[in-house]
Formats: sequence, structure tokens, C-alpha cells
Amino acid sequence: MTDHNLPFSDAERAGLYRAIYERRDVRSQFLPDPIPRPVLARLLKAAHHAPSVGFMQPWDFILIDSLELRQQVLASFDEENAKAANNYSGERQRTYRSLKLQGIIESPLNLCITCDRSRGGTHVLGRNSIVEMDLFSTCLAVQNLWLAARAEGIGIGWVSILDQDTLANILNLPDHVYPLAYLCMGYVSEFLDQPELEAKGWRSRLPLQELVHRNGWGAGLDDEALLEQLKP
Repeated sequence: MTDHNLPFSDAERAGLYRAIYERRDVRSQFLPDPIPRPVLARLLKAAHHAPSVGFMQPWDFILIDSLELRQQVLASFDEENAKAANNYSGERQRTYRSLKLQGIIESPLNLCITCDRSRGGTHVLGRNSIVEMDLFSTCLAVQNLWLAARAEGIGIGWVSILDQDTLANILNLPDHVYPLAYLCMGYVSEFLDQPELEAKGWRSRLPLQELVHRNGWGAGLDDEALLEQLKP
């Protein structure tokens, strides 16, 4: 029997950090194999065990396997992606247009994780000052699902280039329910060694030692031992 008061074993801890470091935003490597129901249930349970302010649990999970619905979502992506490409010019625009930024049709399952902004009533414990805490809580459910999926060998891709009003209409969402994350899910042929945008030169990972401050913004660390440990 597991003693829940003890720290994880070395193997358990290594597995957790492996999931964190090897998690990828998948767009191009999906296989058509369906996700078995027991695996899908484990992923949804992991998401449902995320922390939430006031224990409001604002999330719902919409499983989308309808090709017709996914084609409607893809049409919204195509429209928004064309607009996004116009934010860049020259070589940067050409690079942007070459990127594959969704796997809506290729993945065997899409999942929309929503945030019910009315759940818990008018006054939710811990949400009085920061009303967006329900959105932040739902993001934690997304992260739980993503890490659990990596441990199961399942890829996740977050499609953020969507018009949220259009998506809400496609999924028949009530006005108080916000479509927070539209995810593509499925087994993959490989998990890339690097995030795809990093591998293709879009952006690089920022040096962590430059992002850690002490006692206020801009006050750098003077802890040489910690700075050394923060290096890649």
C-alpha cells in the first residue's frame, strides 16, 4: 500500500520529470489508431483531478469524433490562420505559412475543454479578487491531461488559432461556457526531440537563469550555486 506522506521513489520522480520534459505540442505525427476507452478514461480522470480555486471544477470535456464537426472547426482555423499570416512579412511570413499548426482531421479524436464561468455560483471562494481564476484552473486541467497523455504515449496538440465565438457556435455552447482549449489527440509515430517551433527556428527556449528574480522584478540572483543548477 502506498504511503501518501512519503516522497516519490527515484523511478516515480524520474517518470514525472520525463513527462514534463518530453511533452510536445503535436501537429504532424498522428496515427489513425483509436485511443482505447480505458486509456481515455485515465486521461479524463487525470484532468478532472486538477486543482481549482474554491474547488469549483469549472471544466467540461467535449469529445469530438464527428468528421463533419471537425471540418467546420478546420474551416475556422483556415480563416484565422490566413489572418495570422498577415501579421508577418517576407521570410518570416514564408516560414509561418510553412508551419503545420493543427492536426484536426488527422488525429483520431478532438477534445474541447471548456470553462463554465458560472459554476460554483456568484461568489466562489478564492475568486473574489481575481475573477479569471476559473480560466486559470481550467488550464491546470489541460496540463494534467497533457502530461498524463505523454506518459501513455499519446500526443496532444492545442489548436489556438480559432475564433472562439465560431467554435462556441459549432459546439452549441451556452453563453456562460467558454471554449478554453481545443485539443487534437492520438497516438503518434514519434515525439520530436525538440519542440517543433524550436527545431524549425521560430523561437528558442529562453535561458532560465535570466528569468528568475529575487524580492522583486529585475533584481537578479546572487546565488551562484543556484544559477549554476539552472543552466540547461
